[in-house]
Amino acid sequence: MNRLQSSAFDGAGINYMATEEVDPRFADLDAWQLASAMEAMWESQLAAVAAIGHALPAIAAATEAANAALGDQGRIVYVGAGTSGRVAVQDGAELMPTFAWPRERVRFIVAGGDSAFVTSIEGAEDDVDDAVAQINAAQLTPHDVVIAVAASGTTPFTVTALQQAGSSGAVTIGVANNPGTALLASAKFPILIETGYELIAGSTRMKAGTAQKVVLNLISSGIMLRLGRVYRGMMVNMQPTNAKLKRRAEAMVAQIAHCDPSHAARWLEQAEGDIKMAGLLALGVDRVDAATILKNCDGNLRRVFAELARNRDQHRDQHRDRHPKGAAARKQGGVVEP
Repeated sequence: MNRLQSSAFDGAGINYMATEEVDPRFADLDAWQLASAMEAMWESQLAAVAAIGHALPAIAAATEAANAALGDQGRIVYVGAGTSGRVAVQDGAELMPTFAWPRERVRFIVAGGDSAFVTSIEGAEDDVDDAVAQINAAQLTPHDVVIAVAASGTTPFTVTALQQAGSSGAVTIGVANNPGTALLASAKFPILIETGYELIAGSTRMKAGTAQKVVLNLISSGIMLRLGRVYRGMMVNMQPTNAKLKRRAEAMVAQIAHCDPSHAARWLEQAEGDIKMAGLLALGVDRVDAATILKNCDGNLRRVFAELARNRDQHRDQHRDRHPKGAAARKQGGVVEP
């Protein structure tokens, strides 16, 4: 597909895109003192992040829908071309070491294929046939979540991929930096981040790219929050695969169980690096019981502790029913049970 053909994806009569235009304020940026140019670029990055605020309700709605769809089988699928594709890959690649998200449950559909991760593949962003082929090869289901990113909102590869994904019933999220564009119109959950002019016209690796990275961070981290892969601000699904991560895991177990880090290290070893299991063992929960309750609560520690508290209260109530006189005497004597 050539450029003229790809204009069909430019949306409803869109001839102007702020991300592609020269900002008159910075037309002479290359002639400025470097310190002044650096300050201007820094301020533009702050403005890009600030622009996300208006989209927070849309981001939250998309994240809730993603959480509801994923279950224990669904995949997070990132779609993009060029800079946007590489920003998307960076977010997805971090899910595995940070949250122990299974490798088979993240997929990248990028214009030009894997080689486009580090090099620019000319014409790839216009290849709608490749977009269809990659989406079909992914064999999407309604449990999958497809996040497509394009600064312009008109990239043929990305728009086509998202449209094809929508026909499979997958949750589709579109992130763009220009309003009224085809990508947003094609998404079940459109997210517009209006970052406006780039200081260097068309260099969407700057403002648009910064905003995209933050939005993707919010969505993916929000999903992991909802799925119980974070507890009290800690990434409790992390795998301690090196010395630094092992120390971090020991600190998490110590905090969960309120125990000495040296004891936490021992429990972590017994749990074979499973932070959640180690925390429960350190609290005196039987291994079999710990495994059962973790499974029943989908690994969500907050739910686990709520369930353990209910079980403890039920046991206490049953004990009082069996020994009503003793319970009454303790109550009269002012004894407060732990």
